[in-house]
Amino acid sequence: MKSTYLSILAVTVAAFTAGQALAADASTALTRDQVQAELAQAVRTGDIVIDNESGLKANEIFPGRYAAKAAVQGKTRAQVQAELAEAIRTGDVPVDGVTGLKMNQLAPGNYPAPVAAQGKSREEVQAELTQAIRRGALPVHGSV
Repeated sequence: MKSTYLSILAVTVAAFTAGQALAADASTALTRDQVQAELAQAVRTGDIVIDNESGLKANEIFPGRYAAKAAVQGKTRAQVQAELAEAIRTGDVPVDGVTGLKMNQLAPGNYPAPVAAQGKSREEVQAELTQAIRRGALPVHGSV
């Protein structure tokens, strides 16, 4: 009985202290005025949930009451057509929705080989290793 009581007490104290530690995170701390300003802006733009069942925001339920959001600039028709032509040329087009395989994976001989990314030279890697050892980021052989 006594050990159960102590266990429950320890878990309760740990839960309370963890909650306070999380709440005291200074990197995300906002002042009262900042929180009130964010709330006022959310109410003004309709970006606040008003229907808890569906999770819809006010501007989604009553779009006529709020100003429309600025449309994001998309790609031009010519850009989309160029991307499609490049994807067809390289075989980077899905064959079907079931397997998710692309044309260049099913018939790699029909398409150009993908260009490998340029890696670092041996000298560059050795220079980085030497610098890391000097800074102490990597242990020197036998010093561990």
